[in-house]
Parts: sequence; structure tokens; C-alpha cells
Amino acid sequence: MFEFVTEEEERGQVGIGTLIVFIAMVLVAAIAAGVLVNTAGFLQSKAQETGTQSSKQVSNRLQEVATVGNVTDTGSGPFIDAVNVTVTLAPGAGEIDLENTTITWIGPDGTFMLNHVNASTSVDDDFQTSVVKNADGSNTVLDDPDDRFNIDFDLGSGSGQPEVLNEGEEVTIKINTRAGATTTIRFTVPESLGDRQGVEL
Repeated sequence: MFEFVTEEEERGQVGIGTLIVFIAMVLVAAIAAGVLVNTAGFLQSKAQETGTQSSKQVSNRLQEVATVGNVTDTGSGPFIDAVNVTVTLAPGAGEIDLENTTITWIGPDGTFMLNHVNASTSVDDDFQTSVVKNADGSNTVLDDPDDRFNIDFDLGSGSGQPEVLNEGEEVTIKINTRAGATTTIRFTVPESLGDRQGVEL
């Protein structure tokens, strides 16, 4: 037998079908919106983290105040057997622990990777630091714009250390902080050291 569907029943069936499709679309849109919100939050978090790291790499660095060399003459002509670099925090820099820095010394006798003498490393090549001015009494940490430290290089003191510097020789020093910021210092030994005991580089 044939069943006849009235016009009202047909409209009701169409309305229910439309409602089901509409609900399905709303659910899909809600799920998609949730995924987008979560993705946006994750991307924002990563962007902030990356921005902070990039900012530290730019700002968390040292600034050179002065560089001097100690002049020695053993009879064969004067040479520099020690270099002292006085450093402070660069504008906008946060706390920097010199014990966690590494230094690349590029001189006439080669390139040397130097670590702080107190650093826990098996590398023998090292540099030392001494306090010039530090309000809180720390031996290696600069945490105030008024802090001053000397970075001391003892030249020609043994295997793996940079050799002494003669007149006219050039050196580049790259100081890398734990945050990844680099301070580059370049100097040239004067052409004549004369009878001086110390010289500004």
C-alpha cells in the first residue's frame, strides 16, 4: 500500500533536516574556533618567549670602559705581558655573571677560547676577573650600572694561553654572555712602547 505524505509532514521533515544540518555546522564551527584559539594562544606564547630571548641577546651584554696593557722589557725589547679590560653593564642590560661568560681571543698567534678560571670546565685556557667597584660585594656578578670589573689576561703564561704582544700587533676580543650577547673589543699595540710601564690600548 502507498502512504501519502501530507504537505505539512513534508515541511516538518525538511525543517528537522535543516535543523540537524544547522546544529552540525554550529558544532563544527565551535570546534574550529576552539582549535584556532588554542593555536593563537600557543603562537603568542612562543612569540613572547622568542622576543624575550632576542631582547636579551641584544641588551644583556657588557660595555668596555678601558683597556690597558702592562709593559715589560727583559732586555730584548718591550712587550705586553698582561691585558686588563675594565667592563660595566651596557645600557638596558640585566644581571651578568662573568663566571658564565666565554671569551674568544683572536691575536697574531691564533685564536683562543677562554673560560673563567672558576668555571667548571676541563679547558685549561682561562681568564681571571677582579673587582674594581661593586656595591653588593659580589666577586663575579655585575647587577648595577655602577659596577666595574677587570677582566685580566695573563699572556705567555703557559701552553694554550695567548702569547705576549709586541709593538704594532692587533687583537680582537669577543666576550659572550650566557644570554648569547657579544661584546667585541679591538685594539692595536702602539708602534713604540718606549720606557713606559703601562699603555692604554
